[in-house]
Amino acid sequence: MRRVVVTGIGAVSPVGLDVASSWESVIHGRSGVARITRFDPTDYAAQIAAEVKGFDPTNFIEKKRIKEMDTFIHYAIAAADEAVKSSGINESSIDKELIGTIIGVGLGGLPFLEQMGRVLVEKGSKKMSPYFIPAVISNLAPGQLSMRYGYKGSSFTTTSACASGAHAIGEAARAIRLGELDACLVGGAEATVTGLGIGGFAQMRALSTRNDEPEKASRPWDQDRDGFVMGEGAAMLVLEEYEAARKRGAKIYAEVAGYGTTADAYHMTSPSPEGEGAQRSMKMALRGAKLNPSDIGYVNAHATSTGVGDINELLAARAVFGSHATDGLAVSSTKSMTGHLLGAAGALESVFCICALESGILPPTINLDRPIEEAAGMNLIPHRALERRVNAVMNNSFGFGGTNATVIFTRV
Repeated sequence: MRRVVVTGIGAVSPVGLDVASSWESVIHGRSGVARITRFDPTDYAAQIAAEVKGFDPTNFIEKKRIKEMDTFIHYAIAAADEAVKSSGINESSIDKELIGTIIGVGLGGLPFLEQMGRVLVEKGSKKMSPYFIPAVISNLAPGQLSMRYGYKGSSFTTTSACASGAHAIGEAARAIRLGELDACLVGGAEATVTGLGIGGFAQMRALSTRNDEPEKASRPWDQDRDGFVMGEGAAMLVLEEYEAARKRGAKIYAEVAGYGTTADAYHMTSPSPEGEGAQRSMKMALRGAKLNPSDIGYVNAHATSTGVGDINELLAARAVFGSHATDGLAVSSTKSMTGHLLGAAGALESVFCICALESGILPPTINLDRPIEEAAGMNLIPHRALERRVNAVMNNSFGFGGTNATVIFTRV
């Protein structure tokens, strides 16, 4: 079976417009959460979000073409440009018919959808944009990227709620291992800070309403957590077959060593008791990587700051890692700073895992003032980053519908 490595990374996040600035923010515990500026949130229960700040799509896309795409595609293109440039893959001899584009998207083009809904009601169907459908459907993220770079391999979207980005990475790695692709541009993109997005999740009572203290609102595993904070952005990775990457002299950031994917088959929005499905996903990834639980030095947890989810993920970690959970393993939730990027979360957090491997710095969980009982004895890296060299890291992503994805990255 062929090995798969990461040769490029890119990001547009609520805490930075590229990988370097995003990573600098999270290791220093800087929150990207603030009062919503995209629309007037006064009448909403949740009035805060982790928005991307200072982003100008004209830096990446011709001005006349911006209207052809929703915001999530703008973010995808920006993050992909950084990833592709860092990989140097376009200057290589890789056959573009064997380079894929697989991008995770949870909800797709809500901003454009909301805008066109208003146009339809107020002005009629003939005033709707002819770009409406291709701007909002999720597979136009990988579609636009495949056309931009001329990649003619598999091109599709993984849509599995909050596990979408992680599933994209895992499925692409599987295709490369099997020889169906030689390389793939993968990741996740999301832009749902809209009235529809915020209003819908608020009606589910899923969002934090700590509107007076935005930077303290996302607080995974804390006793005072009251829901997650919506985030937005994109993150991309270039995956390649190891021997080809080594032959062309590419910088190798990490190896995609293991991938697990399972279903809870339990409930529409709540995880199975004690994270039973998450346990199987983590164990599957460990088997695929041929690693023992004690080999994992750091876990970037899904941990969104919700009541049941946070508890069950810790119970799942204890079941999988045994004594290592309280004797050496470090776990944190970068969502405490970035908010929850939904379909892009697994991709951004995978980039952070890779940065942790490379730098020897493990990002913190901010706002963890009063840990829940289930966290007793576990190192959840509260408040400040931890300097520690690790050789293998795990990223967990779980979504509505009981979908679970785990990806393990190792040093090469």
